[in-house]
Amino acid sequence: MAVTVREIASWIDGIVEGNGDCLISGARPLSEAQPGDLVFLENEKYLNDFKESPAVAAVAAPHLTGVGKPLIRIEDPLLAFAKIVQKLNPKPDRTLLGIHPTAQIDPTAEIAPDVAIGAFVCIGPGVKIGPGCKIYPGSIIGADCEIAADVTIFPQVILYDGCKIGERVRIHAHVVLGCDGFGYRTVKGQHIKVPQQGSVEIQEDVEIGAGTTIDRGTFGRTIIGRGTKIDNLVMIGHNCSLGRHNLIVSQVGIAGSSSTGDYVVMAGQVGIADHCHIGDRAILGAKAGIHKDVPAGARMLGSPATPDKEQMRIMMSLEKLPEIRRDLRNIKKKIGLADNE
Repeated sequence: MAVTVREIASWIDGIVEGNGDCLISGARPLSEAQPGDLVFLENEKYLNDFKESPAVAAVAAPHLTGVGKPLIRIEDPLLAFAKIVQKLNPKPDRTLLGIHPTAQIDPTAEIAPDVAIGAFVCIGPGVKIGPGCKIYPGSIIGADCEIAADVTIFPQVILYDGCKIGERVRIHAHVVLGCDGFGYRTVKGQHIKVPQQGSVEIQEDVEIGAGTTIDRGTFGRTIIGRGTKIDNLVMIGHNCSLGRHNLIVSQVGIAGSSSTGDYVVMAGQVGIADHCHIGDRAILGAKAGIHKDVPAGARMLGSPATPDKEQMRIMMSLEKLPEIRRDLRNIKKKIGLADNE
């Protein structure tokens, strides 16, 4: 199917610059572009690549100039391009429908009539599942879990007993919610397990990436706030309480009883010690090691983490350390000190 640049612009309310009658036959990333393709450009870095590529047009940010090919200008080229790809290359409809005959459902479970349940799903006693939910093959829903409307649970997810899931939550493959927190007391040389009797609450519009684990509270709840997005392979300990609209990137580890405000960003491999609080809109850079509370709006780097500007000064000093050591040795020689003094 070939479509004009002008018609595609109408799908996303974009502004055409150049030949709007140019025909588009596909949409791909710039690195994979073929003749007749539309691509997207967010910054000047890729302008030369676009000019030399076989792509015939681009969805571009308003500030980009001097391109020499037709453009569709829009404030957010990435989101606009995603909509275009969905329309040009629609995926086949493989919507999960009905309840598979191999699913094991306890007779006390309350399940809305339109819920779709895949093969070998196991649903325990007292479970409540709202309308529009989809539970893909191999998932296990423990006793007394409550799942609100329009939740999607992908294959082989495990919800331990008593988890509560809000509306429109998406839980990707191999997520485990509600397993025991890591709680022990050492008594007479033995590690004695503290029973983990709490629960996990995932509020509405949360998305949880594959392989993530969230432990149940010891006595109360572990809470993930509304709109928070969690990447793959994240570990969140017992009794944590995360605020609304956090962004948590892969391999973050949050120890028990820590909390965050709203709109907190954690880059990859951030580690947070127990009982820390991260304030609203704080940004924790990759591999930051947090061992104490972080104030709202702070930007932290390094391990142990310090404010980003301070950490940058430390990093710049470390780069000069060999030169400093050489200079120090020369000074010692001049004043007659041994190298080990």
